[in-house]
Amino acid sequence: MTQKAGLFKGKQKKKSAPPSRHGKSLIIRKGKRNFKPSKVTKDMDADRDVTKFINRCNEMKAATAANKEGGQLSIVKPTDPTSGAAKQ
Repeated sequence: MTQKAGLFKGKQKKKSAPPSRHGKSLIIRKGKRNFKPSKVTKDMDADRDVTKFINRCNEMKAATAANKEGGQLSIVKPTDPTSGAAKQ
């Protein structure tokens, strides 16, 4: 790779003018974005089930350890959306 721009004979990239912001601050994006994959395979479903199982086990272990130490940590089960809709 050449360091001098004049020696490179390939396609050269033109510098574009920066957008006129007029006092507006830059948008800073932090963290990971959760995008759903376009194709969901059986392996992905299996991995998701394994992940849910591991998370549930870790939460149970943390709750039992906290209860042994005198804390009041417990696992709250999510309510079924079907039963909640029937009550309304």
